[in-house]
Amino acid sequence: MEKILTLEEFYRAKLNFIPENLKKGLGHFNVFSIDECICSKKKPVPYSRKDYFKITLLKGKFRILYADRTLISEKYALIFSNPMIPYSWEPQEDSQAGYFCIFTEDFFSQYGNLKEYPMFKPGYNKVFILTDEQVDEVEKLYHRMFKEINSDFEYKYDVIRGLIFNLIHDALKMQPAETADLPSSNAATRITSMFVELLERQFPIETAVQRLKLRSPVDYSEHLSVHVNHLNRSLKEITGKTTSQLIGERLTQEARMLLRHTNWNISEIGFCLGFDESSHFINFFRKNTNESPKSYRDRMIV
Repeated sequence: MEKILTLEEFYRAKLNFIPENLKKGLGHFNVFSIDECICSKKKPVPYSRKDYFKITLLKGKFRILYADRTLISEKYALIFSNPMIPYSWEPQEDSQAGYFCIFTEDFFSQYGNLKEYPMFKPGYNKVFILTDEQVDEVEKLYHRMFKEINSDFEYKYDVIRGLIFNLIHDALKMQPAETADLPSSNAATRITSMFVELLERQFPIETAVQRLKLRSPVDYSEHLSVHVNHLNRSLKEITGKTTSQLIGERLTQEARMLLRHTNWNISEIGFCLGFDESSHFINFFRKNTNESPKSYRDRMIV
């Protein structure tokens, strides 16, 4: 897995300049056409995390890698990327086109809570496969973004923020994301939200010497200052799964990513994920996937 790509590195490598507002640490936005942008060279996008948000419309046949998932988009795909999850896509044919916009969280300061939307939360759908009619509507929003960013209108960035939210809302209508949210006043919902945030902060694993700090349900309950039984009941009520199941699923997802996208050996990966013995990691992985880490890696690399 490649290191985290920053906005400065993106501009320096692809466009050979850094925008002034980025240098000043202000909220940033930009929009590009894939087939015209010089960073499009019919090559796979490197599998890595970025330190910014990105919404991409892909036109053509692509193989999309997102976290531990892989899917093929035959015609059109809309992808929501956030700094927490590594991703990439590989063109499966010479013809490719589309658009992408990039922005920082600060760009939406005091303008809605971006992270509350399902596609920017852990565990929710990030890739939307579009029909011919849907892609026409999405393209109109990108065309408006180009028009606004090139205008002299004093409040053009407010318009652009609205267009991004339109894009998010349209995607949710096209293919509603799964959700089990209850009113925010519900105590079980609050505990679940805090648990998920704490769980996700442990990831991704980026070096072979990095190790999870929180590994067991008790570890999480102590950090959340709740009894482990109360934590388990709350998670079971909201998600239908136990604390151990949710931790196990996230560990399995990270293990798959490390097996596919690093050359670390099985012992190193097991150590990073909190297993003192490689045999314990192998048994854990086999229990959750019905195959050994080596079999999974060999199958994915072929």
